[in-house]
Amino acid sequence: MKFARRITNTPKVQRAIGIAAAEYLRLVWKTSRFTMEPADPFGIYEKFEPVIIAMWHGQHFLLPFFRRNYRIKVLISRHADGEINAIAAERLGVGTIRGSGDHARRFQIKGGVGAFRSMLDSLAHGCNMALTADIPKVSRVAGLGIIKLASESGRPIFPVAVTTSRRIVLKNWDRSEINLPLSHGAVVVGEPIRVPAEADGQTLETARAKLENALNAATERAHVIADGRQ
Repeated sequence: MKFARRITNTPKVQRAIGIAAAEYLRLVWKTSRFTMEPADPFGIYEKFEPVIIAMWHGQHFLLPFFRRNYRIKVLISRHADGEINAIAAERLGVGTIRGSGDHARRFQIKGGVGAFRSMLDSLAHGCNMALTADIPKVSRVAGLGIIKLASESGRPIFPVAVTTSRRIVLKNWDRSEINLPLSHGAVVVGEPIRVPAEADGQTLETARAKLENALNAATERAHVIADGRQ
């Protein structure tokens, strides 16, 4: 196991895996048909740009294909798996910001200040930001980091869920979904969530809970559409 991890930590292997992952996702996209709800979420984005796109871990793999011509960057951690994800994202035309917060997704802790500032700068210059909302190792529980980003940037959060009818759900902490080709897919975009500037602790917590509920609702709705249960 240690030998295998040493191999995957080498730059050449990470690049090969990242490129292969990107091309696999491209195959899924090209061989599947997707339903979007609402039918034209891009028209909604344009009224608010730049925006913050929130996703759950494990449901973000196909997001690069739903950006049209909008500029977008994604927050990716600095660990070895994150390096592979960054290579795949950049291969698919999505910019990356590297960094992470602490267990509660507070970016001002654990050396994440630089990443937080980079996200604020990107939003200030008209670039949309995408990041996973859940606390590391705690599935479907939103952290406060993305809420603080919305508060300090003044930009709205859009909860987004993407899934496919043919999928493998891994038995890991975030229940990652491996999307399979030849699927019926669904993209569900929730109503924008705004967080006031200089929000107090209670306001931040209210917004955090609202985002968590919205992401869970979008995820359930995406599964209903993709699985033909509507």
